This record gives sequence, C-alpha cells and structure tokens, in this order.
Amino acid sequence: MAGRRLTQRQQARIQRLQDRRRQQVEQSPPPADEARLGAAQTGLAITNHGASLIVEDASGQLHRCRVRQNLGRLACGDQVIWQASGPTEGVVTAVDERRSLLTRLDYYGQPRPVAANLDAVAVIIAPEPELSEALIDRYLVAIATIGVQGLLVLNKTDLLDPAAAAALTARLDGYRRLGYPLLTASSRTRYGLDALRAWLCGHTALLVGQSGVGKSSLIKALLPDREIRIQALSAATGHGAHTTSASTLYHLPDGGDLIDTPGVRSFELGEIHPHDLDRGFPELAPYLGRCRFSDCLHQSEPDCALREAVERGEVAPRRLDSYRQLRATLKATVRPG
Repeated sequence: MAGRRLTQRQQARIQRLQDRRRQQVEQSPPPADEARLGAAQTGLAITNHGASLIVEDASGQLHRCRVRQNLGRLACGDQVIWQASGPTEGVVTAVDERRSLLTRLDYYGQPRPVAANLDAVAVIIAPEPELSEALIDRYLVAIATIGVQGLLVLNKTDLLDPAAAAALTARLDGYRRLGYPLLTASSRTRYGLDALRAWLCGHTALLVGQSGVGKSSLIKALLPDREIRIQALSAATGHGAHTTSASTLYHLPDGGDLIDTPGVRSFELGEIHPHDLDRGFPELAPYLGRCRFSDCLHQSEPDCALREAVERGEVAPRRLDSYRQLRATLKATVRPG
C-alpha cells in the first residue's frame, strides 16, 4: 500500500473540479431517477462497499448512498456532499478536497483509495514476530510521503522481563531521536492504552503492523463499542458480517477517529517516487545534494557526503544501508513518467 501527499497544485486542481461539480449539482436539473432528492448536505464516508457508500450525517445517522459515476473512487474518511433519496438512502454528488490519501494497488496494478484525510499512523511492533528495523523504515517512508504524523507502539511488553524490555526500547531509541514518539503497551494487561488514547485523541488515525503484533487486540481495546457499531453498519448496508472486511471509520470515545483496514498490514512502496524517499530519512537532509557527484549512489564514490556523515557518527550506518536498499528498490520498480 502506498500513500501520497497532495501538492498545492493538485489540491487547487481538485478544488476547482469539485467547485464545478457543486455548481452542476445546484444549477443542472437532476437525472430523472433523482428528481425528488432532498437538499444537499455534508456527510462523512464511514465505509465503502464499492457500489454503495455508508455516509454519516451531521446527527450521526447512517445512510446507504450510491455514488455518481463522475466522482470516481471514493474512500473511507472522505468528506462528501450527498442528497437523501429515502429515510436511510441517498446519492453522493460531490467530494470535498482531501488533505491526504492512502492507496493500495488493485488487481490491475492501479492505485485504489483506501483511506482519506488521515493525519496520523501508528506502527505497531512487538517482540514477536521478530522486530525488523528495515520494515519500520518502510512504514516511516510511506507515512512521511502521505504527510502525516507517525508513532511507534511497542506492544506485548508483558512478554518481556525488565532487562529485555529496556534492551528493546534502547534498540528503538534512534527513531525517538528522529522525532517519532515511542509508546510501550500491552493489549493483554491494558498497560499503556491510556497514553495511546491520548495520542490518538483529535486525530484521524490508522494502525498498521505485521500479522501477530496485536493490532486487532489494540483496536478492540480502543473501541469498546465496536461490535455495536458493526451491527449498526451491517443493518445500514445489508451486507451482514461482510461489513468487517471493508475499511471502516470508528469514532474514538475520547475524541478523534480510527480507521480499521482489515487485511492491510503493510505499506508497499511501489507507487512512491525515489525523490519521495528522502522524506522518510530526515537525518540525511543536511547531506543530500552535497556529494561530489550528482548521481552518487553513496556506495564507494569519493567525497560522498552521506558516507562521511556516517564516519563522523552523525548518521547511523544501518539507516544509510536501509536508505540505499530502498533507493535501489524504488529505482527498479518506479513507473516512467
């Protein structure tokens, strides 16, 4: 899965497009089957089932809406304009400008929206499965590319004795020095959940992590009324238990929103351009572009600013290795143009 941060030019273009669509909604006669639609109102896309979108209105009521074809694919978290066609049904006629968009590749290799308007992502890690800094680096690159806040959560600390816990947090301390907060937690003992709730409060957030790190258990602990919400969504969609297989937005009890994306455990970097990679390695910024050769691969070239920074102890060797590996991978997979 990949994310993208919308540039100002893209945002302006999207806003102009949506303004035109709003004008068309207001000035053009509706299609014959929409002649009796209610007044336009704002709503929040709670979950997307492809042919239908579940929209929450200003009072918290859920409505099953179909989406006009000219809007393209919408995502969980989209702010939309919709019109009622019945007590619990409606039509989405426009979508507001997105501040961020998370995508994943579909079966045809095309980016498909998963979650919109995120502003925070928490990466869940644990003693088991074995912690991988390389995977963490991939997560943080994708998070930086979307342009949202990142957090590391070391879960399952109940499996560690004090010495092992101290050693593992020390291993992760480099990320904290880069500006990524590190929380320790246990979904089994509920240790650290208050701190995680406080960090999520006021955010629209997503939890990601490898299979087995306890992401689902954390989500259940953070959302005590999740099952009740699923039942309400199932009733609104008519999809029954299948509701849990779609990305769904839940309101956190203390404020903020949490988007649950079942089956999504990792970020794929194939849709990220190599120049976006730099955002995920902020400690390299002072040295990028200062090598003798503009096409420096930071391997064995003379006067490489990055290798010299490593030799002076200003950049961790492992992080430079990770940067080089990801850079090589992205150059091999990036699409022309």
